[in-house]
Amino acid sequence: MIRNALIAAAATATIATAFAPMATADTVIGTPAPCVTASDLVGPDFNVRKCGVSDVDQFRTGLESNGNAYCGPASLYNVLHYWAHVKGAPIGWGPVKVGYLDPMKQVDYNMVTGSISRIGTDASYDGGTSLTNLRTAWDKATQPARDAGWQTSRGRVSTIDNPDFAGDVARKLNEGPLQLVYGRYKNGPLNDTLQRTGGHIVTVVSATGSFGGNTIKLKLADPGRAGDHNQGDYLNTQSAYEALDVTLTKRHFLQYSPSVDDENTTEDESLEPGTYTWVDRWELTGPRYLSDTTRQMVEGFNWFDMAK
Repeated sequence: MIRNALIAAAATATIATAFAPMATADTVIGTPAPCVTASDLVGPDFNVRKCGVSDVDQFRTGLESNGNAYCGPASLYNVLHYWAHVKGAPIGWGPVKVGYLDPMKQVDYNMVTGSISRIGTDASYDGGTSLTNLRTAWDKATQPARDAGWQTSRGRVSTIDNPDFAGDVARKLNEGPLQLVYGRYKNGPLNDTLQRTGGHIVTVVSATGSFGGNTIKLKLADPGRAGDHNQGDYLNTQSAYEALDVTLTKRHFLQYSPSVDDENTTEDESLEPGTYTWVDRWELTGPRYLSDTTRQMVEGFNWFDMAK
């Protein structure tokens, strides 16, 4: 990993003067207190916690549909906030630098909204975003850091054919906060089948569990579950930061995928039979994640790393 490969250099490197104050202010402008960084990957169990991750709201005036589908850009902003404020990386777009902004300050609210919108544009927002395109948005936001001598990397880990998804969560979270995607699944056409109906993207800030295990406990910064949602002037103010508790449990089930029409052909492929595939997903449950109609199944996550 980048940080391990460059640990000697990183130990002696100094952060540019313009970013030094923000690198020490993490406990004030990041994850809600109390937050103690943890990095325990020794033995059969793990405990990893990142402090200094923002928890920005996706529902905002100025975004399409008031940000209803901006979970991906908002959760990526949380990741960028960590690298800018905790590690001092010069991240941003032109004169707008993430390290200069405090999402909890009302004076910065519109700038943060604009930054989330820019991430959406760079991630080819079309009523939603994908993990693939959000990695492209990461590349664009971190270009100033690479220009300043930083090295960056990023990738995706899937739940499919993964013998140690729990361990991968811990190892990659140890490098930096993750972007995790889960699908909303309803009952499929056949008994004991599930069909995806939508999805959501959140930021992972903490993970505890066992390597090779079938359950993980996480804490999330969820841009779509603000405590003040639908209350007062919530579209124009930032809610209090939260770290929401969830449990992931490994599931193996038959997933139904309906056929989709290809607009480039004369045939209507949507009339063809769908497909059934055995998949591994991790069911997400928690006090703030209750539903009578769908089950939430984690499908994978984006990971990110930087070093100078």
